[in-house]
Amino acid sequence: MQVWMVLLIIAVVIIAVLAILYFVGNKLQKKQEAQRAQLESAAQMYSMLVIDKKKMKMTEAGFPKMVIDQIPKRGKIAKVPVVKVKIGPKITPLLCDELIYDQVPVKAEIKAKVSGIYITEIHTLRNVAPPQEPKGFFKKFKKKTIEASRNVSGRK
Repeated sequence: MQVWMVLLIIAVVIIAVLAILYFVGNKLQKKQEAQRAQLESAAQMYSMLVIDKKKMKMTEAGFPKMVIDQIPKRGKIAKVPVVKVKIGPKITPLLCDELIYDQVPVKAEIKAKVSGIYITEIHTLRNVAPPQEPKGFFKKFKKKTIEASRNVSGRK
């Protein structure tokens, strides 16, 4: 075999892989937009007192057994942003969106949009200093990619 034939075969394989990734990515993006729309339709505003916030495993966060049973294995192992809040007389752990996790103040009262056990937006902060920008290359890169995915899906 000649060198140009080997390069041609490699180029065809790379183009095929990129095409497959493109179509799979579009399919996943549409699925994510549909899930976002469901979250938005079920969201309600709550006034809550933030007690604590941490990134921890779902099994350690104190969610009910019914919630933990519905999570896939990969989700049980991954660390997610969890915010413990007091809504009325009840203390509840809630999941938080990655983008707004850094904005959530500890030991402060906020008004937030909650969809199920998921905090999607913060609307009102009382007596809170502005959040600090993430330090480090990877944290800034992660923040930019999350913001870009939100802008593509139409949510800001």
